[in-house]
Amino acid sequence: MILYDVIIVGGGPAGLTAAIYTGRAKLKTLLLDKRPPGGQLNDTTEVENFPGFDEPILGPELMQRMVRQTERFGTEIRLEEVQDLIISGVKRIVKTDTASYEAPVVIISTGAEPVKLPAKNADRLLGYGLSYCATCDGYFFREKNLIVVGAGDAGFTEALFLTKFANEVRMVVRHPQDDPKAIRAKDQILIEKTRSHPKFKFIWNAMVEEILGDKRVEGVLLKDLTTGKLSEIRDVQGVFVSIGHRPNTAFLKGKLAMDAQGYLMTDERTRTQISGVFAVGDVRKFSGEYAQAVIAAADGCIAALEAEQYLEDGRW
Repeated sequence: MILYDVIIVGGGPAGLTAAIYTGRAKLKTLLLDKRPPGGQLNDTTEVENFPGFDEPILGPELMQRMVRQTERFGTEIRLEEVQDLIISGVKRIVKTDTASYEAPVVIISTGAEPVKLPAKNADRLLGYGLSYCATCDGYFFREKNLIVVGAGDAGFTEALFLTKFANEVRMVVRHPQDDPKAIRAKDQILIEKTRSHPKFKFIWNAMVEEILGDKRVEGVLLKDLTTGKLSEIRDVQGVFVSIGHRPNTAFLKGKLAMDAQGYLMTDERTRTQISGVFAVGDVRKFSGEYAQAVIAAADGCIAALEAEQYLEDGRW
């Protein structure tokens, strides 16, 4: 069993920021991730809203800078998949697919992944006209024609946001217009504000069957859900998907408090109900509602400072 002061599970902006702070505090820190650190920003092309960068920076480059910063302060990074967290008295044991590690403090930063659009070419064109974050990428679609998939509150929020930049925003809805359950959103003011916008339109009773395009999104193939008829829309340069997120917390069920969707519950100091265990970033109930790198980074900072204090006085 290898002993550490702090074990961080997940290497997105939250986990890497936590590692920077624990490393600078001279705490022996291990960061575990099943993939190269970076989280969802590794799948992002340009980032323009992270403080400190007056020019756009590629998501993977921003994350590599953070990785190098953590390593400069002594963080050990291992590419292993965490499978279990064992709470035994004051011991916190993290089991991976290859080894077990122990530390008095564990910071969970496993993030949440957007529910993927089940359409042909969606994965291939991710970052090339297909996005799961309008706040992140909307600015790059100025004067474009866009499709939004998702008729919940998040979908309407993103559609309204995109009207600031796009020529036209069309929302694909899986139900007929006269179906009372067609729109899942509950915020009636948001719905009316979006519907009344001159750039906004609905496409009813349809689903996106395929994303068209070779190197970038060039259109969509829609399927009519009553007749099964397929039709192409070629005047589309971007597709934004907002059909939900899934927090990466399956290995923590029954161990840490979470809501019905699997987001971890914490107090305002990112502390879970188990002493020595923190949750930060998109995996945390509050922060996951925003899914922004800068908020995740702030969470990581808070958890690291709280961890340092906890290791000094043991208070929770």
